[in-house]
Amino acid sequence: MVLLILFAVVAGAGTALTPCVLPVLPALLSASATGGRRRPLGIVLGLVITHTIAIVALAKIIDGVGLADDAVRTFAIAVLAVFGIALLWPALGDRIEQPLSRLARFGPKGAGDGFWSGLAAGGALGFVYAPCAGPILAAVVSVGATRGTSGEIVAVALAYGLGSGVVLLLIAHGGRRALERVRRLGRGPSLQRAMGGVMVLTAVAMAAQLDVRFQTALANDFPDLLTNPTGALERSGAVEGRLADLRGRSRFDSSAKVSAEPDGREAAAPVPSRYPNLGRAPEFKDNERWFNSRPLSLRGLRGRVVLVDFWTYTCINCIRTLPALKAWDARYRGKGLTIVGVHTPEFAFERRAGNVDRAIAQNRLRYPVAQDNGYGTWNAWGNQYWPAKYLIDARGRVRYTHFGEGDYAETEEAVRALLAEAGRAKGLGRPTRARTEAADAGVMTGETYLGSERARGFLPAPPADGTHRYPDAPRLPSSSFALEGTWRTGPERSTAVRGASLEARFTAKKVFLVMSSRGRRPRRVRVLIDGRPVRAAHAGEDVTSARATVRDERLYRLISLPRAGEHRLTLRFESGVTGYAFTFG
Repeated sequence: MVLLILFAVVAGAGTALTPCVLPVLPALLSASATGGRRRPLGIVLGLVITHTIAIVALAKIIDGVGLADDAVRTFAIAVLAVFGIALLWPALGDRIEQPLSRLARFGPKGAGDGFWSGLAAGGALGFVYAPCAGPILAAVVSVGATRGTSGEIVAVALAYGLGSGVVLLLIAHGGRRALERVRRLGRGPSLQRAMGGVMVLTAVAMAAQLDVRFQTALANDFPDLLTNPTGALERSGAVEGRLADLRGRSRFDSSAKVSAEPDGREAAAPVPSRYPNLGRAPEFKDNERWFNSRPLSLRGLRGRVVLVDFWTYTCINCIRTLPALKAWDARYRGKGLTIVGVHTPEFAFERRAGNVDRAIAQNRLRYPVAQDNGYGTWNAWGNQYWPAKYLIDARGRVRYTHFGEGDYAETEEAVRALLAEAGRAKGLGRPTRARTEAADAGVMTGETYLGSERARGFLPAPPADGTHRYPDAPRLPSSSFALEGTWRTGPERSTAVRGASLEARFTAKKVFLVMSSRGRRPRRVRVLIDGRPVRAAHAGEDVTSARATVRDERLYRLISLPRAGEHRLTLRFESGVTGYAFTFG
């Protein structure tokens, strides 16, 4: 942990030297050039405090998907504009600083006018600076969003803020000294107005997303050493290992035997080595609603074998496992097996009970499903995967785990073995050997997202938050994507605004895209492959006459080819259609 904190200090300092700090820099210098000698300290302190609080305390409020939420960013822009206008009109500035100056008696003594107004200005800058996060800070955000705060999270966030704060304070003092020389030449009032103009122009540029575009251009055209000096450190094995400790490793692992209960008591009886005791199964926790059943507890299911399946209804990997789960439920429910689906959402719309209910009906699931919107059960199990299966014996002990697709025969064999161990061997019959869909062996293109936070493979740059018009797509290499036309992008999605289309070069047999339509009004997406409307023989189940009709918030099957191969996909979106994530099979 100490090593991770040291890494965080270095990473924070490096972040203050990257292009990400450029939107903050003009405002930092502008605000530091006026007021007393403690004003730069107030600005940097306010920035670091807001930055740290946003990371530690606000991750859940901002959906756990990043800190540059539109509302927060808008607030920061507004505050920057107000302070810039206050510098342009000193009388207005005096009115703003007057109530803040009354707080000075609680702060540093002696000379230092402007400390508290600097603290306020820095506090606004903290929201702008918050997106400047590498893997270390991203881990803190994700852990805070799903598990809440802890001493370790606070310590790492403070270390990151300290590293940034020291560098930013040096920059602020250096800029202040340079500007003081200009002021000695009698240009003080003009300089103050110029600084106010810089702050206002910075706010306008940020409102137009020009800062994001500029950062992207620098990141694309300059070497990584200049745009991300701590990138190698944050991606190193030492850091990755400690970030895994911070996130928490998977609680149950079939490769390790556990010979004692979590509370230290010895297991009541030995278990076969093939299915070792991995630990006492935790209870279902903080579930909002149950489908197909009254609320269940593992204590109440004692005596039955229980299969817990973590899934989410737009995940193609989860969907492909459902035939096996349904077959096992039909065959073994009467023999002592209870399957419990735990629906833990990936996207915000997957939290809606109506959407989950429709997905359960469409997939004809008859076993109980718990709605785990708050990740209560997910975190209790220490789960990290969709899909994930945990098999519990009749005594409440986890005996087998499987993450991802496949190995259905192996999983069913474990189910049968635990049923036999519980005295339910009679009448099991032959294994079901359920028919399931599997990804083609030739798939080379990986999953990607249309939101700014997790978009990968987009050219010339990933989608940026806000509304942007994208030029015609360049010639795409394999496994790459490009937006065209006008799109409105957030952390987890992009919505077609005007003349919107998407180009992709993929290597796969099938293409899936999670989409929704504003107000659930039917809207269309035209589907072309290799420059021509997709033929019926190559169209997915949701495409008719080369068009997909989008209404519900779900996964849509767009392409189904005879075999995997490299192709160019073109999607032309009607305004109001939102895309979330591509998967390939």
